[in-house]
Amino acid sequence: MNIQKMHHVAYRCRNAEETRKFYEDILGLPLVHVIQLDKVPSTGDPGPFAHLFFQMGDGSYIAFFDLGDGKASAPDPTTPSWLNHLAVEVPNREELNRYKDLLIKNGIEVVGPTDHEFVESIYFFDPNGIRLEITPRTVPDSHLETYAANAHAALRNWMQRENRAG
Repeated sequence: MNIQKMHHVAYRCRNAEETRKFYEDILGLPLVHVIQLDKVPSTGDPGPFAHLFFQMGDGSYIAFFDLGDGKASAPDPTTPSWLNHLAVEVPNREELNRYKDLLIKNGIEVVGPTDHEFVESIYFFDPNGIRLEITPRTVPDSHLETYAANAHAALRNWMQRENRAG
């Protein structure tokens, strides 16, 4: 077993060009591949789609499916809007602030920066209603090693809390 990195995460988009403008022109992620098919290769289900890939600095991708129907994914009404999100990392706070300024300049509402004690984050929504987070690490690697050493104990503590299911 040797999972090394994220290849891509994929979402539905309502409009491929609107999504391209946001991810390529605003966030600076180049569109590097588009697959157009009339049948889903893994299932054989019919239906045309375009599958877009935007490349991040580490070679991983954020991808989208445009089904040609003008619809974005419907949010789960039982899940708070802040919960499901994609977080991407930038090298430092200066880059975080550059993104915040750029997003605001483009009329995008931004929450934060929010200090999470190991990262500092801004939050915003893309044109498809997908919540994104941009964050730099704000602690040295030694802190991350301590978090990892304590992760299982913290999970056990959470699971032992009163009223936990399972």
